[in-house]
Amino acid sequence: MAQQQVPPDRYGSRAPSARTRPALRWALLAVVLLALVGVSVLGYRNLGSAPIQGEQVAFEVIDDHSVRITVEVQRDDPQRPADCVVRGRAESGEEVGRREVLIHPAGDVTRQDTVLRTSARATIGEVYGCTYNVPEYLSTHTRPTG
Repeated sequence: MAQQQVPPDRYGSRAPSARTRPALRWALLAVVLLALVGVSVLGYRNLGSAPIQGEQVAFEVIDDHSVRITVEVQRDDPQRPADCVVRGRAESGEEVGRREVLIHPAGDVTRQDTVLRTSARATIGEVYGCTYNVPEYLSTHTRPTG
């Protein structure tokens, strides 16, 4: 059987051999694997279990300008102090009060009550989030200035 010739002027020349160089293939494979490992680590950090979690277990609207919130905090290191932000929201969803609460070192699960002053009547008190990064003004007895 004779191989049929294609006019190169009309269709262009044939592509070089489909075989890629082995070094290029391994380099591309290494880059893809590194990218997958990077995405996995990033996903675990963002979606894995948090080292500290706070939630509102109860709230009571005291009057038009205050709400009592009971915060429950679970942490992986109970010997470290924590900072939780609580907030009150009006019926419209607007935030009407916010405050930071110092959670002292204690057992694995800690409950603490706090009274939040609000600018209008709150219909809910909730925990916005908790962290181990406690600001200096919360961990000392001095009030911020300025």
